[in-house]
Order: sequence, then structure tokens, then C-alpha cells
Amino acid sequence: MMIALVNGRILSDHGIADGQAVLLGEGHIRAVVPMNALPAEVAQYDLRGGILLPGFIDVQVNGGGGILFNDAPTVDAIKTIGAAHAKFGTAGFLPTIISADLTAIRAAITAVDTAIEASVPGVLGIHIEGPFLNSARKGIHDASKFRALDTEAFELLTSLKRGKTLLTLAPETTTPQTIRALANAGVIVSAGHTDSNFDVVQSALRSGVRGFTHLFNAMSPLTSRAPGVVGAALDDRESWCGIIVDGHHVHPAVLRIALRCKGDERLMLITDAMPSVGSPAKSFALQGRTITVKGGVCVAPDGTLAGSDLDMAAAVRNTISLLGVDLATAARMASFNPAAFLGLEQKLGRIAPGYRADLVLLTEKLDAVQTWVGGRPLLAS
Repeated sequence: MMIALVNGRILSDHGIADGQAVLLGEGHIRAVVPMNALPAEVAQYDLRGGILLPGFIDVQVNGGGGILFNDAPTVDAIKTIGAAHAKFGTAGFLPTIISADLTAIRAAITAVDTAIEASVPGVLGIHIEGPFLNSARKGIHDASKFRALDTEAFELLTSLKRGKTLLTLAPETTTPQTIRALANAGVIVSAGHTDSNFDVVQSALRSGVRGFTHLFNAMSPLTSRAPGVVGAALDDRESWCGIIVDGHHVHPAVLRIALRCKGDERLMLITDAMPSVGSPAKSFALQGRTITVKGGVCVAPDGTLAGSDLDMAAAVRNTISLLGVDLATAARMASFNPAAFLGLEQKLGRIAPGYRADLVLLTEKLDAVQTWVGGRPLLAS
């Protein structure tokens, strides 16, 4: 059965347009047509003047709805986390496990594989952040979990049968040959929690590193004679950079500089969200430490940032207000760009015929009121 989403403002490739309707059928967008061209027999869903955008895609989701994926690498946990983020317009996400032993990572991969097979809404794959990281840039990660990327680890990292595998590693902890082998096996490799120098990162980029995890955070900085990881990321025109736009992880002026260097085509919004997102509880346990949300920031007792309390709708609003871009640009950074980073730009991230009907409806204040995943409406608020 076809359904038409009507009476909204629709974001197309040419900007936001009025007087258009989006036809959905069998989980996909069938057409975008003028309202006066709607078939008479099509059922209608009234958008009530809201703004319809492609559903947001978040490639770094540690938790939500009171659940931390590390503590509960299960299908039920993924369902809870996905439902919590759907309230804020996230229609696609990667459950993210931070540095853990291989047994826990294996359980997380199995859970994601099973969740995708069971059509749990929104799950696109897994993000394995560590444990192949540099202790000098560990951030909130437990350095006792760090280990070498050996044959056993390689086989595990390439074992997901369904969906995408994103791996964050420190390039200096492995070899260009291993990075190339991972990329050839279909793993999307991102540099993060790294103290690499510029030359090492350049070599890693040539070997298959595709992006940078939470740009500026937990990586060697740009200085006058040592460009570091940040300098390599900003200098490279092809790689993708995830950014946390919460006003706390990175100063807005620094993000605006990154925008000028990379262009909006290669920056993607991420949340790095923790269990507090979509939950009334604003404290949680992480690796034996109590993390508390203070002023919108997740912090450990020693003041270390521990992920974020950010949702994607808020990230879009912040990107507009702090980076000075328009809604269409912010929306692209939250949808099409992460889809392209994952190699899914032919299926996700646009309101166009043939694309999966992953959508979010926003109010004029850019609050999410409804999210669709594969044409299925999920109550957003």
C-alpha cells in the first residue's frame, strides 16, 4: 500500500520545498511529487507543516535509554538504544563497543548480526572503538584492555556477516599492511585515540584509513612544526571526520576552522552518546567509574570527558547555531555524509526515489516529532 506524506516542507537535493508530497511504498521512497499530482486513492499522512528531512545516521552510539552497549552486548540492548535515539530523529546507527577484551567484542558482533537478521529498526552495523589504541590518548578508555591487532583479532574484526564494521584504531599500533588487509576485507578503518605523527597518518590514509573518530578529541594536535593527526585530517581532502558538536568537546571556533578546511562534504555529525541520552537517569557506571552528566557533559570523577549526553537533533541545532550553516547543510552532515562514509549513499541519506524511507519530521524549532525507518513510523516524542 502506498502512503503519501503531505503538508510538510520537504528537504530535497535542491533545498527545502513547499507544496510537495513524498510517496512511500514497500519501505522505500517511490516519488516526490507536487501535491496536486497525488493519486486520489493514496492514503495520506499529514505532516502538519513540519520539516521532513532524511533520517539521521549516527556512527558512534555507545548507549541510550539507560543502556551501555559494553555492559549489555545483546539484541534487546540494541533495541532499547535504537528506540531511545529514534526519539531524536536517528534512523540509522552503529552500536559502539569501546575497548574491551575479544570475548566481549565477539558478543557485540554476534548481537549486531542477529539484530540485523531480525530487522531491528535502524541497525546498520557495529563500531568497534579500540582496543587497538594508544594509551597516551586513551581518554575514558580502559588502557588495561589495549592489545595488539594480531591474527586472532583480525579474524574477529572481519567476522560480521551483515551490515558494516567500523573500526577505530591508532595507526601507530599496527602496520600499513594490516590496515590495507582490513580495508580489503570490507572493514571501514578510522583513526582515533592516537598519538601518531603526520607521516604515520599519511601512510595510514594511503593504506586505507577512511576517516577520523571525533576529530580533535584524543589525538595529537596541529602545531607549527608538527601537524599531528589533526593536521593530517584537515590536510586530506578525501577522508571523513566525525565531529561532536555539543559546545563542550570542541570549541565552536575550532569546528568552524575544520569546516573551512574540509568543507561540509567531509564532516559528519556524531553523538558519541552514552546511556543518559533518552533516559531520565543522568549518571551511569562505566568500567567501574561513576559517570555523571553535568551541564550537558558526561564526566568521570577526575573530570575526563566520557562520551556525551548529545542526541542528533540537538547536534543539528548546534551545528546551525555554532557553525553558522543552514539547515540543509546541517542535515546533510547528519544523514547523507555518514551514509557516504559507510558506503551507503545509494540507499540512505536522501529524500529521493529508490532510497529507503528513513525520515525524520522536525518542528520549526527543529525538535524531532516523528521518525520513520524503512517507511515504518516510530513514535519520536
